[in-house]
Amino acid sequence: MPDSHMMDKGKLPVSLAEMKAHLRLSQSEDDALVTGLVRTASALCEAFLGEALMQRACTAILPVSSAWQKLPLVPVQMIEGVQGLPAEGAAFALAADAYAMDIDADGTGWIRVLRPGSAGRVRASYVAGRAAAQADLPETVRHGIIRLVEHLYHENGAQAHGAVPAAVTALWQPHRRMRLC
Repeated sequence: MPDSHMMDKGKLPVSLAEMKAHLRLSQSEDDALVTGLVRTASALCEAFLGEALMQRACTAILPVSSAWQKLPLVPVQMIEGVQGLPAEGAAFALAADAYAMDIDADGTGWIRVLRPGSAGRVRASYVAGRAAAQADLPETVRHGIIRLVEHLYHENGAQAHGAVPAAVTALWQPHRRMRLC
């Protein structure tokens, strides 16, 4: 399970200023609401696409295993290191030759532990996300988030039907990661 995979506060795919301009809001009274809606729409987009949008630092706690284990967020840009987590006591850095790591061409990150020492679990630190900056995201992904925020904002507390509008999913569909079993 990932320890942290939430979107960093400063790394939203759509800025507050851009969203307020789109919604034609000039006052700051709705800033918290709009920011929350951007986070919600971004999380829905990530779930739909099957990948993290903005690059961010992540950690994953995994059981010790000599088999390859997949890191939970993709696309992985870099695996920074692995720490051993004993049942009791402090975490410790595993020697570089005590584990192996790999990143597939599709951005899937993998870890396996060759010599765990006293660790029963490991903590992998890595960076995952498609884009380092808002401008690096496909415009159709960003526009889908803007349209979804607009939809959520105008719901205005009304009973939501729980579905992302078809116009939004049509914008995101070409970027969706498909998983074949």
